[in-house]
Amino acid sequence: MDDTSLRHAPLEERHRELGAKLAPFGGWLMPIEYQGVLSEHRAVRERVGLFDLSHLGQVDVAGAGAVALLQGLLTNDVATIPTGSAQYNLLLNDDGGVEEDLLVYRLAEDRCFVVPNASNTEKVTRTFQAGGADVEVTGHDGRCFLGVQGPRALEVVGTLFAEAGDLAYLGVAETTFRGERLVLARTGYTGELGFELFGSASSAEELWEELVEAGDAFLIEPCGLGARDVLRLEMGYPLYGQDLSPDRTPLEAGLAWAVAMDKGPFRGRDALVRQRADGALSRLRGIAMQDRRHIPRPHHAVLADGVVVGEVTSGTFSPLLQRGIAMGYLAADRCEPGTAVEVDVRGRRGPATIVKPPFVDRSPR
Repeated sequence: MDDTSLRHAPLEERHRELGAKLAPFGGWLMPIEYQGVLSEHRAVRERVGLFDLSHLGQVDVAGAGAVALLQGLLTNDVATIPTGSAQYNLLLNDDGGVEEDLLVYRLAEDRCFVVPNASNTEKVTRTFQAGGADVEVTGHDGRCFLGVQGPRALEVVGTLFAEAGDLAYLGVAETTFRGERLVLARTGYTGELGFELFGSASSAEELWEELVEAGDAFLIEPCGLGARDVLRLEMGYPLYGQDLSPDRTPLEAGLAWAVAMDKGPFRGRDALVRQRADGALSRLRGIAMQDRRHIPRPHHAVLADGVVVGEVTSGTFSPLLQRGIAMGYLAADRCEPGTAVEVDVRGRRGPATIVKPPFVDRSPR
């Protein structure tokens, strides 16, 4: 993808001033790192980090039929989301494959706010718009979306928004910043205490600056998508396009907890019923390397007793564990936690063990 076809977020020039390394991500030019992935990872695990996530989608779903629409398209039981809370959800195809994973925030009885991945925003918006009556679906590009993640996140965000202290995990509230609507959520993708702030493009500069000022006493650090990927993988959070895809179902991906089979019809349900009866042939599992010399990456083969039993979908070096970690799909009969395997890392086989994520002891609650 050439630079002329990339989308540009409101804070791009600010990131350039900070010396960020920018690169294409999901069709956008976004900051991958500033001071370096290790420094930014440490900031989030020990203090607080500030992320620009404005490449992610924002979709408003409102009207008398809003909840019914989402209930018939998504896997989880949207009707049970209390007002002022969020729920993890999946959008499937007719074969049960994952077309998207997203969060649904219920702002009012008949009004929801949905955050899909950058590359899928248009697809999700079109799917919702075609799905029901008495619903107004509005997709937004170029809004501001900032994440404040880490043990000191509440102290930073609470300086600007009193509502932050009242939000439980997955809580969400509507407020204002500089006279404009802002959605404040106790959510994140790092495993740490965190908040996500959805505002207007016109307020992006001021919001970024005020968060930096509020976090100065805690050594807040701008963080890029590189650190975010390491943080999410340490928690075993799947990434669409790597760990989740239209060819893999929630049952294979270990996401059955996000599927409410008893709620009634939804897209892909019949395929899941069949797969549950037949048994999934593969499962997404965590893979912990036994030493720091072998760093697994996507598409590396996983072997047991010399036979290929699967493939890595996400892999990296964990700064906390000081060794490689990965997620990958493995044959269902060779994926029990504790099973010894090997990962073919560029022609060298590294010993590893199948584990159940998370890899690190963290909780965003």
